[in-house]
Amino acid sequence: MLSSIRAFFDCFLQPSGAGSRTTIDQLQLACAALLVEISVADQHSSLQEKQALSDILRSTFGLDGDQVEALWQLAAQESRDATSLYQFTSLINEHYGYEQKTVLLQQLWLVAFADGRIDRYEEHLIRRIADLLHLTHGDFIRAKLASKPA
Repeated sequence: MLSSIRAFFDCFLQPSGAGSRTTIDQLQLACAALLVEISVADQHSSLQEKQALSDILRSTFGLDGDQVEALWQLAAQESRDATSLYQFTSLINEHYGYEQKTVLLQQLWLVAFADGRIDRYEEHLIRRIADLLHLTHGDFIRAKLASKPA
């Protein structure tokens, strides 16, 4: 698994001037894994959720289609192998500020809203992630309202 992660980042991503490349790579994977978790939380991953997740990965990390697909596959595998969300959220807490965490929370809601309905499992999972990211209930509600389709 580690070799496939390393191969993805060696093949697709260039070193960044800010921060260590490994940390940036791990953060992208952690965020992508949380987004994947939301897309499958209701036991049904719709085409709209997949498109929303793809758009978020593309715009947030500046990836092209092949890079998005590779990161998605890696994140899905990490998500399946994970024993808890803590391995993802602890890394995010260590390197993300409040603003970045609230943006991620909004992105989680965007994926959940993509299929036109919020499943109780999706909402519960986003609540757990918000708690693990040390965000308040107010942050949780603001992100939900900001991401809700008109």
